Amino acid sequence: MAHIPSKLLEIKKKVDAGESVEDVTVRTLLGWFWGSQRRGWFVVKSIRDALYELHLETIPDFSSAYIDSLIRFQNVHSITSNQVSEPIKMESDILREDLGANKNDEMLNFDDPTYRVSRLEAANKKLIAVKPDSDLSEAITLMMTFDFSQLPVMQTEKRDLKGVISWRSIGQKLAVGLHSRKVRDLMEPNYQLINSDTSLFKAIPSIIEHDYVLVRNSSNEICGIVTASDLSAQFKQLTEPFLLVAEIENHLRLLLTKLDKDELAKGKDDKDEERTISDVSDLTFGEYLRLCQNTLIWEKIGLPIDRVNFCAQLEKIRTIRNTIMHFDPDGLAETETEDLRSFVRLLQTIRNLGVVH
Repeated sequence: MAHIPSKLLEIKKKVDAGESVEDVTVRTLLGWFWGSQRRGWFVVKSIRDALYELHLETIPDFSSAYIDSLIRFQNVHSITSNQVSEPIKMESDILREDLGANKNDEMLNFDDPTYRVSRLEAANKKLIAVKPDSDLSEAITLMMTFDFSQLPVMQTEKRDLKGVISWRSIGQKLAVGLHSRKVRDLMEPNYQLINSDTSLFKAIPSIIEHDYVLVRNSSNEICGIVTASDLSAQFKQLTEPFLLVAEIENHLRLLLTKLDKDELAKGKDDKDEERTISDVSDLTFGEYLRLCQNTLIWEKIGLPIDRVNFCAQLEKIRTIRNTIMHFDPDGLAETETEDLRSFVRLLQTIRNLGVVH
């Protein structure tokens, strides 16, 4: 039987009774399951099992929505093929369908089933926009104030998208002698628009080419704008922990090269009789820790720092590394990334002092 938090049971009763249910954030839903803060595979499975047992679903799907965006609960309704209606067409649907269609790099265009544009904070932020009849000075002031390269041009909030005004569009129009002060005359009518459930990897080519894409949610509202700058920040968040862990492992291996084969084998679990340790590259991260915890081995390594404190930090890094290697889609908390950075700084300092060669 699935683990079902009391909060979900209360929601089920309200939904069945036709009462209004307050929307909650994805982060709040995660917290109902043992105080979780990330969408690891076990937590996601547990939530799906609980929703399935209660015959509930979330809109949008909790696993692909931005972690701090709101989701609503409703009963699951079966849809037969003859009940499916034609989706609403918008001017940019062709752009979305052809996104990256003529690109050669298949890795940028595969339909990633896990990482959607909807996970990005930028795709879930309130838009700063101007109206078609706004004065050019308003658009320029907003772009300068918020350091934006472009602004959506919208007749009403979240809907009726007319185009995008940017430094480029302003410059191009002024360069050919157009001196209008109205946004409608200086905007680009052919904007880039994608659905929030689009694979992030499929959106990359368009973001690189046009510096932005506007994002539309399941309610056909314009819910955010993702720029090349947002993309850079996201990939830094996703890749930095892997690079830091790789550097930590390289430093640790250098520390342990002083040990011979028999000493390295002391890091292995006694129950692990099948495996042979020939050199430091055969060790697991846990075995690095086990070797450092051995007082005789520590003396052989010869580090002039406190062993207990070093091992406590190394255990913390081991736990963080396990989280990273399970490819948690929500990434690390900033405090965990800083723990990795701090340990790298320690190891770099030790090496710079000439303790390790």
